[in-house]
Amino acid sequence: MTTVGNGKHTYTLTADWARMPDAHPMGAVSALASDSAGNIYVFHRADPPVAIFDRNTGDFISGWGNGSFVYAHGFYIEDDIVYLTDRDTSVCIMYTLDGKPIQMLGRYMVHSDTGAEVAGELVPRAAGPFNYPAELVPSPSGDLFVADGYRNARIHRFDNDGNHKYSWGKPGKEHPYEFHLPHSLLVTRDDRVYVCDRENSRIQVFDTMGNFRAMWTDTCRPTDIAETPEGDFVVSQLPPLDNSHAPQVSIFDRDGNVLARWDSRSAHGIWCDAHGDVFLALTGDRAVDKYARS
Repeated sequence: MTTVGNGKHTYTLTADWARMPDAHPMGAVSALASDSAGNIYVFHRADPPVAIFDRNTGDFISGWGNGSFVYAHGFYIEDDIVYLTDRDTSVCIMYTLDGKPIQMLGRYMVHSDTGAEVAGELVPRAAGPFNYPAELVPSPSGDLFVADGYRNARIHRFDNDGNHKYSWGKPGKEHPYEFHLPHSLLVTRDDRVYVCDRENSRIQVFDTMGNFRAMWTDTCRPTDIAETPEGDFVVSQLPPLDNSHAPQVSIFDRDGNVLARWDSRSAHGIWCDAHGDVFLALTGDRAVDKYARS
């Protein structure tokens, strides 16, 4: 078996951990998360788009959402509420664990005016919610935060009723507050907002009012960030555009220092469950890899 990491962040890899039924092969896996019972929910681009697996065995339990999404992207679970983004329709939706819709942000197929035409390119200008949003997450206060990145360059904050409060960010490649594809975000208990500024190969840290606090640059095209039970962070990373090295998983402390790093497959979404195990969503390989904490 393959062992990766070091010290307290040492893991044993199980490749192709999640097993779909033969009649429903796995699609490109975008993101994943766990519920309070420990089940792993996988958001992928095939039916059923939300697939649920046993955390120990990787066996398929059930799924939901057939025909409901155009382009599965962001996925997060907190207090057994599902927060997901259907990227190409510019909506963010909250569901119960069994697939009943609770609330929607945005208007279906209505995109804000950023002048962007190609998802992922640096946009001409920033605008309001939404234009191909990447991820929706809750905060400890109950407010909602959205990384609106594929055809926009902003972070949006809403109250828990879905009322837009304010936004920050603009297109750019150098300075704080400038984004080129804010792809994922995480809001922690100390009111910090960690943003994976993917195509700028950095993580920008803000407070929940949008004030810049720090920048982590020892990363390559970060796609997702999750918190470990001890308060460290696991980050999935794409390879550089010249493919000079493989995709990677990195573990950072709260000051942005690298604690562990290893090569992975086609990294996209990442999750760390209550046991400290790390689950990696693989878009290109259409699979889920599990890293069990040693």
